[in-house]
Amino acid sequence: MKRFLALACGVLLCGSAVLISNGNAASAPAAADSAPAARTVNAIVDDPHVNSEYISPLVTLRADPYLYKHEGTYYFTGSHPLYDRIELTSADSVNGIAAAVPKQIWHKNDGDGAQDGFIWAPEIHYIMGRWIIYFAYSIEGTWDIKCCALECTGQDPMQDAWEYKGKIQNAEGDTFFNQGGIMNLDMTVFENNGEWYAIWAEKPGGTSNLYIARFEKDNPLKFATAPLLLSTPTYSWEKSGENVDEGPAVLKHAGKIFVSFSGSATGENYCMGLLEIDECEDPLDISKWTKYDMPVFRTDPDLKIYGPGHNCFVEGDNGEQLCIVHFRDYSGIKSTQGTQSLFDYNRHAHVMKVTFDRRGMPQFTLTEDEVYNSQFSDHIPQAS
Repeated sequence: MKRFLALACGVLLCGSAVLISNGNAASAPAAADSAPAARTVNAIVDDPHVNSEYISPLVTLRADPYLYKHEGTYYFTGSHPLYDRIELTSADSVNGIAAAVPKQIWHKNDGDGAQDGFIWAPEIHYIMGRWIIYFAYSIEGTWDIKCCALECTGQDPMQDAWEYKGKIQNAEGDTFFNQGGIMNLDMTVFENNGEWYAIWAEKPGGTSNLYIARFEKDNPLKFATAPLLLSTPTYSWEKSGENVDEGPAVLKHAGKIFVSFSGSATGENYCMGLLEIDECEDPLDISKWTKYDMPVFRTDPDLKIYGPGHNCFVEGDNGEQLCIVHFRDYSGIKSTQGTQSLFDYNRHAHVMKVTFDRRGMPQFTLTEDEVYNSQFSDHIPQAS
């Protein structure tokens, strides 16, 4: 039986504290012989509406994938393997993203950050009537990474220009967020009961925790509240290699808000955990959140899934719920710089259908037919 930890008092129904117990809770190249057998899906690429099968991998060499659907159009971004730019693609279907030509909309040299620094984990959102891309950027030094933003100057994110807005701004009187020398990254946003919130990872003392804050009204670039600690690594699966909770993603279903996140260092022990709260609760009341004590998706050597994590959620072509998640197709790290997993670029973006059990709990599974069903290759990109 899988269990979970209530951070204070777990809440299933508004106004009634319940102890939940159930039985269903839940980056260099590969050697040639480590690549999985490929099966072509050209018919699906040509007409992605023929059936409900999705291409896997959907996009190669894109860790931290983010797929967003707005008014019938899909927009995709993610960490470029050179960590120096933000690219955006769009299509009218999920599989269409695989063939879409990326457009570079920003480069790290366009900002005021470290020229030898990084851009990580961009996410595109239509929030408060504005197109915003949140991303992590080496703004104050190579490893002094902060959550920053771009804003589109118009309503067409593929055609209109993007402006750099700098760091997400602290709430008035708050001195915790954006401290010098402390990394914050992986910001995502969500709306609940008319308010907008952000969840992100921050590393005070070397441990990566998740924090939450509310935005100001009509301002997706400044907080109205100081950060609150939402989750810190507690279990062994969050502490392999490093103590890490990062990469939050928000899923709403059946009156609940679920937040997936990634635990441990970004090798094959990287995995997905889960938090939840009822939609009618205040997300800033940390006592109302529940944290599961087991990962909901992890390495599966039989399917050549290694280190799955930093996912997002999006509605599929047929209205189903999808999880876009990255993982490698081999064990170990094959890095261009020693053993640093950051420089093993072969984290590819895959599509996973999310199902729900009778209690509305999300289930994360992939089958042999759903994974590695298109031709691809692992390789090292060359700097340009």
